[in-house]
Amino acid sequence: MSEKQRPKKTDSDSLTFEEALAKLEKTIEQLENTEVTLDKSLGLFEQGIGLIRTCDAHLKKAKGKITELLKGDNGEYVEKVLGATLESFIEKEEKNE
Repeated sequence: MSEKQRPKKTDSDSLTFEEALAKLEKTIEQLENTEVTLDKSLGLFEQGIGLIRTCDAHLKKAKGKITELLKGDNGEYVEKVLGATLESFIEKEEKNE
């Protein structure tokens, strides 16, 4: 991959998920401020996209780890999405009652 094709490494790449999410929330609050200039809004939007990508990368990594940790009785990995639907959450709650 040439230098032009490589994605730029940003400051948000070194943040934890929680730090990136907190910064994203602050960025959104700033964008919602109607007194922000167009140029400032564009900069904030760009920053927000970088933070979203950082959060997404952390979530994908966590999903990969969870998938690795789930093994079936035969020793093979069983891939499950935990609580993927509202119905799965409700069923779990009903069983606990």
